[in-house]
Amino acid sequence: MPTTPRLANFGSGTLVLCVGSWLRKSASHVCRSQGAVDAGLVGGQVEETQRRERRSGPSTYVTNFRHATLAAWCSLLAHAPQLAAQQPTRPPNIVLIVTDDQGYGDLGCHGHPTLRTPRLDAMAAAGRRFTQFYVAAPVCSPSRAALLTGCYPKRVGMHQHVVFPGDDHGLHPDEVTIADALREAGYATGCFGKWHLGHHRGLLPLDQGFDAWFGTPYSNDMAQAHRPANTRYRFRLPLLRDDAVIEWEPDQSLLTRRITEAAIEFIDAHRDAPFFAYVPHPMPHIPLYASSAFAGGSRRGLYGDVIEEIDWSVGAILDALAERDLLEDTLVLFTSDNGPWTVHQTAGGSAGPLRGGKSTNWEGGQRVPLLAHWPGRLPAGSVCRDPMTAMDLLPTLAGLAGVRLADDRPIDGHDARPQLLGEPGRAPAPPFLYYTSHGELAGVRRGPWKLLLDGDQLFHLEEDVGEQWDRASEHPDLVAELRALAVARDHELTLGARAPARRADRVFDPAVDAAPRQR
Repeated sequence: MPTTPRLANFGSGTLVLCVGSWLRKSASHVCRSQGAVDAGLVGGQVEETQRRERRSGPSTYVTNFRHATLAAWCSLLAHAPQLAAQQPTRPPNIVLIVTDDQGYGDLGCHGHPTLRTPRLDAMAAAGRRFTQFYVAAPVCSPSRAALLTGCYPKRVGMHQHVVFPGDDHGLHPDEVTIADALREAGYATGCFGKWHLGHHRGLLPLDQGFDAWFGTPYSNDMAQAHRPANTRYRFRLPLLRDDAVIEWEPDQSLLTRRITEAAIEFIDAHRDAPFFAYVPHPMPHIPLYASSAFAGGSRRGLYGDVIEEIDWSVGAILDALAERDLLEDTLVLFTSDNGPWTVHQTAGGSAGPLRGGKSTNWEGGQRVPLLAHWPGRLPAGSVCRDPMTAMDLLPTLAGLAGVRLADDRPIDGHDARPQLLGEPGRAPAPPFLYYTSHGELAGVRRGPWKLLLDGDQLFHLEEDVGEQWDRASEHPDLVAELRALAVARDHELTLGARAPARRADRVFDPAVDAAPRQR
């Protein structure tokens, strides 16, 4: 029996039929598939063709070959729509949801006893959960720079803590972000939420590969609304659409809902083309705000209200995709930018079994949740226990979109499609460097072993996820080897580091503007 023709899609609306030997075999066998039956090519005709060939000789066979070939083509073309419907006709849509300061333990599917996250738990049950996913820094701006560029923050000059309203620097627009890479492949790209990678002209999302933006330029605590009237803090928080301020000091209790609605509007507008929706929520960074629909509803207090509203947001986006028949065409990822801000006690989150939190290099500061949902493509209810990093997202998503990244600038992430898709042949994770919130080398992980340079503390993370037992005295040679490795890798990274961008021209002045500036 001839094999089924393979279909490939090269660009929108272009169907390439890879028939090969299938067409030649169809001339003599005349497919017994359902498609061939529908075209009137039944088994008796095959036998009759063979009898005629024996009686009439080669010339009749050539004529019959042509007739059968034509019939095979007609059958193939008649059923091309059905066959094409079974094949991916475009690269996947991608929705990347990132929360702010949510801990590893702040999910029901990660064992939290009182937080209710039914939509996220269902997302994990239908998709894939990652238990060793790392961000490249324990604070916001460096972590987000690494996620979008696939680079350690030091490589792109964004390692020295967060961007404050009075700062004039940000991620250089020459850096290639996930949005840049996907837009080159024909994706519509939108950012909905907190940016925090520079807020001067030339440093905002529309300068970094995004077609649309609705959100805030920096953290929600860099505002006036929650401060006393006599505060000496002089900066304000604006809300922007694209490159224009539309509100000052927006009602933060409505931000999660408004960001969700903006993301869904974008999905609806681009449902017929591949899209990338980046949804970096401003919450649960302090100060905490939840809408009236969620305030007071969680046993976990206000922090729980905020997380449960984010859970609703994820569900609303998944429902929107389902209503538009896009679920099977869309990869949805959910993660956090760093660990929980535990110094704020109950206003901060939980790292679960992990030690430490935001601003530390303990696992709780840099190991965060990652959930992935893509029906039909990811093994449902599966768990990946291999280490991965946020820097792997750029090359991985580019690979899924069929984008070849330029080799004019090195990155630190690796294509992790085997880990994401649960496929065999996964390569061991490369060594991972830990940096402090101010960009200083702090440690390294290789395999199960983690070395913190301060005090040469050595932990076996597979056996001791809570970093309770220092094993350095048992393995002095390993300590020396890992220290040398970390120092050498950091030196190499420093030599190849690229500078951030500095801009003087303001889109807005957070210390002066009291109303939206006219465009």
